Amino acid sequence: MVTRLKAYEGHPAAVAGAGKDPVNLPMIRHWCEALGDANPVYTGPDAVAPPTMLQAWTMGGLTGHTGRSSAYDELLALLDESGCTSVVATDCEQEYLQPLRPGDRITFDTVIESVSDRKTTKLGTGHFVTTRTDVRVGETLVGTHRFRILKYAPAQRKSTPPRPRRPRPVVNRDNAGFWEGVDQHRLLIQRCTSCATLRFPWIPGCAHCGGPDWDTVEASGEGTVHSYVVMHHPPFPAFDPPYAVVLVELAEGVRMISNVVGTPYDKVRIGMQVRLVFQAYDGDLTLPVFRAAAGEAAV
Repeated sequence: MVTRLKAYEGHPAAVAGAGKDPVNLPMIRHWCEALGDANPVYTGPDAVAPPTMLQAWTMGGLTGHTGRSSAYDELLALLDESGCTSVVATDCEQEYLQPLRPGDRITFDTVIESVSDRKTTKLGTGHFVTTRTDVRVGETLVGTHRFRILKYAPAQRKSTPPRPRRPRPVVNRDNAGFWEGVDQHRLLIQRCTSCATLRFPWIPGCAHCGGPDWDTVEASGEGTVHSYVVMHHPPFPAFDPPYAVVLVELAEGVRMISNVVGTPYDKVRIGMQVRLVFQAYDGDLTLPVFRAAAGEAAV
């Protein structure tokens, strides 16, 4: 295939093309206004055209030019057959040999200068095709314009990876009862059977009296935001920063870390009244979280 493509190198793409309009002041004015170029050399009776307008005088508009050859179209069709069905302009190079002035009538010839070997790019694999256009006024060469495109087969888009799952809690013999309660949509608080002190999170013994025995009470679900932080960085899989991490003081007097759902992170505030809810994540994980209580600002 590369041999067939390179056979088009040196073939004309346009022969004896002619600009549809002579170089003219109105077009120069429009160009300068669009680019904000107020150089006085582009105005007045001795005006010249901005050099970068070189290609503008060769454009054929929607109807094209009569001097166009079939070689370029054949080359693009061959690239289509090889799977390179997409095209993107990559760059151009211009060489200015003589300034153009209003009234100049330009002619041009375009040749297929080069076709690259197959290249791999971020867009896909394909071939760079470079054409060279020589622009003349009469017999005088006034400029050269090289234009390069990439004709390529689009790279296969990678499928979106599944969203990471939330971290799972570490369940052990000291806290298994808490997570069993969560599975039943009950928030259980440990209570020392010796001194009746409530404690959270769950631990093996009472920090107040040292007693090893305990039972549980079920939290009412009423709470107040005691403190909070807003997480921006670093990002963790399965979480979408920024988000608020809150320390909630339950009506029973103990505190727990959780999230306030349904309220933007920048609306969470200390003293906000919240209510316990149980929310499912990833289909099989249930966590105790909080929502703003009635009367609080929520989404």
